[in-house]
Amino acid sequence: MPLKSFVREIGSIAKKSSERNKLRRGRAHIAPEASSSSSSSSSSGSSTALVEQGPWANLPPELLLDIIKRVEGRETCWPGRRDVVACASVCRSWRKITTEVVKTPEHCGFLTFPISLKQPGPRETPIQCYIRRDRETSTYRLYMGLSPALSGDMSKLLLAAKKIRKATYTDFVISLVGDDFSRSSNTYVGKLRSNFLGTKFNIFDSEPPDESTVASSSQSRRKPHSRQVPPRLTMSNYEIANITYELNVLRTRGPRRMNCTMCSIPGSAIEEGGTAPTPMAFTSCVDEHSSPLLESEGKRRQVGYSSSSYAKPLKSVQSTPLVLKNKAPRWHEQLQCWCLNFKGRVTVASVKNFQLVAAVEPSQNVTAAEQEKVILQFGKIGKDIFTMDYRYPLSAFQAFAICLSSFDTKPACE
Repeated sequence: MPLKSFVREIGSIAKKSSERNKLRRGRAHIAPEASSSSSSSSSSGSSTALVEQGPWANLPPELLLDIIKRVEGRETCWPGRRDVVACASVCRSWRKITTEVVKTPEHCGFLTFPISLKQPGPRETPIQCYIRRDRETSTYRLYMGLSPALSGDMSKLLLAAKKIRKATYTDFVISLVGDDFSRSSNTYVGKLRSNFLGTKFNIFDSEPPDESTVASSSQSRRKPHSRQVPPRLTMSNYEIANITYELNVLRTRGPRRMNCTMCSIPGSAIEEGGTAPTPMAFTSCVDEHSSPLLESEGKRRQVGYSSSSYAKPLKSVQSTPLVLKNKAPRWHEQLQCWCLNFKGRVTVASVKNFQLVAAVEPSQNVTAAEQEKVILQFGKIGKDIFTMDYRYPLSAFQAFAICLSSFDTKPACE
């Protein structure tokens, strides 16, 4: 059987399996504890699970590893990358091997699974994306691709955000899909909040950056002498970054000036041999099949709100956090404007355009080349179309949230 038809058959099996799981799940998300009456049916249930996996689960591990490696090596971009995801959707054994074969974006430069959006980008070649703004619905969609003109229908939706104005602040709710921005949905991944003037922003992540924070926060929510109830997932927001725009009321200091303090990334991440936090799975039981990287429809999860569920204190990193600053533009005498070298990725002058580099202290062991390396750049290429290129140590989610801050109104900064 040719490899292409083989992968197509795997994809159809994975789709049927996910539909079967949807029908079987119903509305109950939490199963009761096993009792003596149900112990007799445990053996039949396990045998049923084995039957549902089908003959594909019985392939020799060596053959299965070779197949998945060939599929992963052949498909290097979307929509062909969907075949890799289909392999992970067949059964547990296929998923385990697929997750072992597929590397993180830092090492392979590809976005495959939803968790890839929370992992650092590649160190050398940046991942090129673009953002489409919809003024009528106040939504912003992040796509993978060079531009809408070049990518067209081949563009892959990565993240979406909706702007929600309040009396004293503005929220950008970020989701994995483009039609569900509810904080109680399993597609919710975080938010960006601004102050009244639009000069200070806070980035909140629905996932804690490390497992120790999960343990401490779960213990803080536990009340003594409380009645035993079925567990429910509590939605939390963890502050991972702060963005500050310098005031420029008199408009005498040129373009916008911004600083980003990445609370979840240590400053040593950009030093030689340094590493950035890399989550390998969602810790809040997020169903990854709800992401546009896998399917188009999401599933709901039970969420319990409490007074402490809106802003969890984040355990600070061991060393000084990474600080990013915008690269200073130069004044062009002939054009009579401020200019930056975007290497052809930005074509329209805009106050929103920026490039971020690391703000390095003299005590840090960072080379001059690393200090000049652009970690994130954002700029306009057309009406409501903007490019976004990011690299290590930022993730797609972090880069998207920083770029969203540029869309908010800043009367005191420009």
